[in-house]
Amino acid sequence: MDSCVTAAIAAQDFRVAALHSDYGQRTEAREGRAFDEIADRLGVERRLRIDQRYMRQIGGSALTDQSIEVPDADLVSAQHGEIPVTYVPFRNAHFLAAAISWGEAIGAEKIFIGAVEQDSSGYPDCRPEYYARFNQLIEAGTKPSTQIRIEAPLIGLSKAQIIRLGLELRAPLELSWSCYRDSDVACGRCDSCALRLRAFEQAGAADPLPYAAGSAAGSGGVDVVS
Repeated sequence: MDSCVTAAIAAQDFRVAALHSDYGQRTEAREGRAFDEIADRLGVERRLRIDQRYMRQIGGSALTDQSIEVPDADLVSAQHGEIPVTYVPFRNAHFLAAAISWGEAIGAEKIFIGAVEQDSSGYPDCRPEYYARFNQLIEAGTKPSTQIRIEAPLIGLSKAQIIRLGLELRAPLELSWSCYRDSDVACGRCDSCALRLRAFEQAGAADPLPYAAGSAAGSGGVDVVS
């Protein structure tokens, strides 16, 4: 969802090239479909799919290790700084390294990433200082002629604000996918589903995705349907 809105922001002022990572996540097939459908809707022609499934070998996350269960949402713990088991160790660094390499190869000016700090699961690689340091790394580790900056336009927004912005930009939120567990019907119980449902409720909008019958619906008790 955040990447969808970020892509819509980028498409306002830039010719977008889109990158998708298969890092061995449980819902890769569904995420890959969302990537193509969103890119189609936004008119993005240049795309790259990268194989980063070595992160499954690294493990340490419920998203990449099938032996670790994706837990039901615990948004209270996230607010107290506890890092959930769905955190993939240093994942965004792998995404950014690939994006920077590709960006330098094709002459890109900016790399947009849909990272969000507040109202999220509390992942440490979603903080503003993380991206500030990466911009320093780009300066130190690329050709002198390379002028690439990382942009995280949603980093300081709440999820509800992101929904409102997405609706304003007519971002294809109905094509996005957030569920950590399932690829057919969203579970409505994992952290990502709970954050999404709560955001739509707070934004006063209806989530266009269907959810499993009887699933949890964020802290506000949003009704969900199968």
